[in-house]
Amino acid sequence: MSPQRSPSIFQSFNHATEGVIHALRTQRNLGIHFLIAAAVLVAALGFGVTKLELIVLLLAITFVLVAELVNTAIEATVDVASTSFDPMAKLAKDIAAGAVLIATLNAVAVGYLVFSGRVAHRSSRFLDRLGDAPAELTLVALTLTVIIVIGVKAYTGRGTPLRGGLPSGHAAVAFAGWMAVTLVLTDSPHRFFLSTLTFIMALLVAQTRVETGVHSASEVASGGMLGALVTLLLFQVFA
Repeated sequence: MSPQRSPSIFQSFNHATEGVIHALRTQRNLGIHFLIAAAVLVAALGFGVTKLELIVLLLAITFVLVAELVNTAIEATVDVASTSFDPMAKLAKDIAAGAVLIATLNAVAVGYLVFSGRVAHRSSRFLDRLGDAPAELTLVALTLTVIIVIGVKAYTGRGTPLRGGLPSGHAAVAFAGWMAVTLVLTDSPHRFFLSTLTFIMALLVAQTRVETGVHSASEVASGGMLGALVTLLLFQVFA
């Protein structure tokens, strides 16, 4: 019996590529991370980041993707080894997921430090023009968003005002709030930070609606766009 030959470099590379492709096909979060990574790299080119900043961004992106792949491998291994519920198996999965969370938070912090000044500088003129609007516009925008959401749901006959149907009311209000905060805080030195924080909160609201199965991704996306555009339009017209 001849000894088993070690795989060639080409075969090893092929196996590794197959692993990444399989993870992309089966793990939704990994696909989201890849899309965000691509968007960040395009933004880096658009904003003209320095070579050092690009290196830091690449390291942060790689850290997140590697953590997600390791998390996927650990989950698959635990599933194979465990035939029934095991608290230690759950703990192993939770720790692996925690590694992904830490890597993601680090990437968000790096992205903010790299892009915050550039985005704030390019958008300041536009925001300054809209930011003088009275605070009442925020209340009007949120109210109008809710009315439109209810009207659309009544027209389509899908869902209730607070649950299900097209568009997502929670996402609409969350993104309307984000847009209002962005446009109102013109004179605040922390405008970009607060706008980013509010945007992340709106994304979390949208994600929970999808994760709980109340809305589809398209319903959440349409709600977010509706809320943001209605608020932007009101500030554009009445500011």
